[in-house]
Amino acid sequence: MSQHTDVNKYGEFGLIDHLTKDFKPRLPSTLLGIGDDAAVISNDKGYTLISTDLLIEGIHFDMMYSPLKHLGYKSVVVNLSDIYAMNVRPTHITYSIAISSKYSVEALEELYAGIKTACDLYNVDLIGGDTTSHLKGMAISVTAIGVTSEKDNIVYRSGANAGDILCVTGDLGGAYLGLQLLEREKQIFLSNQNIQPKIEDHKYLIERQLKPEAASDAIAFFKKVDLIPTAMIDISDGLSSDLMHICRASGVGAFIEEVKVPMSEDAKIMALEFNMNPISCALNGGEDYELLFTVSPDEIEKIQFMPGATIIGEMVDRADKLTLHTTGGKIYPLEAQGWNHFEL
Repeated sequence: MSQHTDVNKYGEFGLIDHLTKDFKPRLPSTLLGIGDDAAVISNDKGYTLISTDLLIEGIHFDMMYSPLKHLGYKSVVVNLSDIYAMNVRPTHITYSIAISSKYSVEALEELYAGIKTACDLYNVDLIGGDTTSHLKGMAISVTAIGVTSEKDNIVYRSGANAGDILCVTGDLGGAYLGLQLLEREKQIFLSNQNIQPKIEDHKYLIERQLKPEAASDAIAFFKKVDLIPTAMIDISDGLSSDLMHICRASGVGAFIEEVKVPMSEDAKIMALEFNMNPISCALNGGEDYELLFTVSPDEIEKIQFMPGATIIGEMVDRADKLTLHTTGGKIYPLEAQGWNHFEL
């Protein structure tokens, strides 16, 4: 009998590393392959960035509370976020779907209305894709493409240095708590379909989960003030997990100050309602699609005037690892506890 190894032994990123360890770039045009938010390929007129994501019904989205128009919109935005995380504006997408017979033409029209809304808002073109059948539900694959003529403007995860300032856009934890709220109301509805969901007082959290936005304004600000972050990643798996990606790629450590991690008041209140520690939701929740980035301390004045940006910590020597400095003055090690695509 052949050996059977559970994929959970590796986790998502460990599995990618394991399966692709023998794949080395062979072409001089491949400047960066696997290992960042997007691949980077050189061409005659500049550089092309490419990123792909796969969304599966029942794992990444639940049709009981995901309107198809919102799903179409979100599936585009979360892919565009990967290109923005490289400090480049996305220009094109391809969109492929596999669907079961339960989806009508009218349902797909709703999905594509959301896709078009995202393309219109972020000024990207849908240039192709594929459609095929699925036995049970829906699977979505989106590829986002960006182009730039300036190699030095591309930001990788690997450029952070000890002493750099650690920053984040927007607020954190809202998408995760929106998901918890939707899941709670789903279970209540399934037990008694005469009870209507109570979500109208938490529209912000629901929108953070069902209709997130990519941090395109941050890229515009960087260009306006002539600032290039030393490292950057979008927060899809959780602040602690994604910060760990930067630390590993850059060969440094980091500390986060608990009191400075931005959360909306609605998120804090909802966390307490669920008997959760608010900071744990912000650190590990994921799906916020904000930008986590580092800048040289020489550039700190520019960040202080950046709308919606918060300085939350600092990069340190690798030996100091990754830690959380609490409001009570204690220091705790941080571990990657965010979204795991293989845990069901």
